[in-house]
Amino acid sequence: MKMNKYVLRTVLVAGLCLLATSGAEAQFLKKLGKKAQEAAERTVERRVEQESSKKTDQALDSILEPGSKSPENPVPRDTPNGNGGGNGAGTGQSPESSGGNTNGTIGSPATGPKSLEIYSKFDFVPGDELLFYDDFGDDFIGDFPAKWNTNGSGEVVTLGNSPQRWLKTVHGYSIYYIPDVPDLPEDYTIEFDIAVNGVDRQTSSTASITVHLSETKTFDMDGHWARVSIPVGQYTVFSMALRNFTPRDGSSINSDVKADIRQAILDGAHISIAVNGSRYRLWVNETKFVDVPRFIPENSDFKAVKINTNGLREGVENILISNFKVAKGGVDLRRKLLSEGKISTNAILFDSGSANLQPASMGVIRQISQVLQQDSGIRLQIVGHTDSDGEAAANQALSEARAAAVRDALVSIYNVSGDRLEVAGKGESEPVAENAGPNGKAQNRRVEFIKL
Repeated sequence: MKMNKYVLRTVLVAGLCLLATSGAEAQFLKKLGKKAQEAAERTVERRVEQESSKKTDQALDSILEPGSKSPENPVPRDTPNGNGGGNGAGTGQSPESSGGNTNGTIGSPATGPKSLEIYSKFDFVPGDELLFYDDFGDDFIGDFPAKWNTNGSGEVVTLGNSPQRWLKTVHGYSIYYIPDVPDLPEDYTIEFDIAVNGVDRQTSSTASITVHLSETKTFDMDGHWARVSIPVGQYTVFSMALRNFTPRDGSSINSDVKADIRQAILDGAHISIAVNGSRYRLWVNETKFVDVPRFIPENSDFKAVKINTNGLREGVENILISNFKVAKGGVDLRRKLLSEGKISTNAILFDSGSANLQPASMGVIRQISQVLQQDSGIRLQIVGHTDSDGEAAANQALSEARAAAVRDALVSIYNVSGDRLEVAGKGESEPVAENAGPNGKAQNRRVEFIKL
């Protein structure tokens, strides 16, 4: 079969991709070899003759149009040497950002956030007093993040063309924890984004990421502890493993919860955890999978959050985390608004540099709607605030637009009458913390609700 210009173009692009890639991508392209060339020729010929199916066209377009996403591999490969230097603005679900006034985003790294309506019954409410936040924006690509410690290894990377930074963990039983986080209070929340690289149907059934709550700020698990392991395997539905331990009684809970989160893991998921006294709840995106009223052992004094990954193929599979947040609170904001007449929260999140609400903000907005539904006489002013990144005038406009977006969600999703809601923006003019670092900026990016 004579090769036409379309075949030549395909072969040329494939060759350039092979030269430009490294690691797992290069190995994948090499494996295609002669069969890939022949398949490309056949596909192009069918396309020229206009007999190819829509799916074949899409597959071909992913080769002919660099940068297009393949539906078979929605999570982009990590590029450890890409986008180095300077602060990167997160594109995943982040209450924090580093460059420009991104003011925080949350969502999947590949497929984008789900609709606000899907999250309309999402009842997770993040803590409103920030204890720790890291989006790795202050770390250099290729380095282990400065705020963390490990007994293994890891490095800060980016995925595809996104500037968002991730901690790429290593295979084996490496532990990652934050040495300087304050001791955990009675009520607190933990959030982070998770992405995977190289995970497929051959991934081990033991592949998982585990969140430990521990009494020790070391690599040991002495004293009381509680942990939940989140599966990442794909070839069947796996379970979340729930375990707790006390030195006197051993484990009182040693059980598994079935959780089909395979697609969420491939797409990139947001993990939310709420601890209120002894009660422990865990959500993957908008779905709650764990709710145990007495999971935290009695008389425990937890001081640290530790992460470890397990069951990964070396050099093939990676689990990555970003936008790691620990916050005090996560309690009922409705009572506080009614009793004090005002609340301020940094748990309402937006797309980077815009007023697009991120779905995981709906837990707080839902509680506000319940206050308004309970008392039809209440009117509220919604006030937006930003950090000081960017121009003051742009921040002022952004804060006003974000307040309006919250109002619109209350009206369109929860059927609150718009004449009960006023909006205002203060831009960067009323900071509550220093704007010098990630924690301070996260505190300054907030939304207030004030009874009128």
